[in-house]
Amino acid sequence: MARDPVCGMEVNEKKAEFKSMYKGVTYYFCCKPCKDAFDKNPARYIK
Repeated sequence: MARDPVCGMEVNEKKAEFKSMYKGVTYYFCCKPCKDAFDKNPARYIK
């Protein structure tokens, strides 16, 4: 399981509908609003 970097929810990578690539790493999201927030400012959500 991956963790949505925006809301912290656990996401199954194999079934995830929403994902983004940033600096060579794939991030998975629980919903489109979380993906959209990440895509606007990825550095904010990467620790």
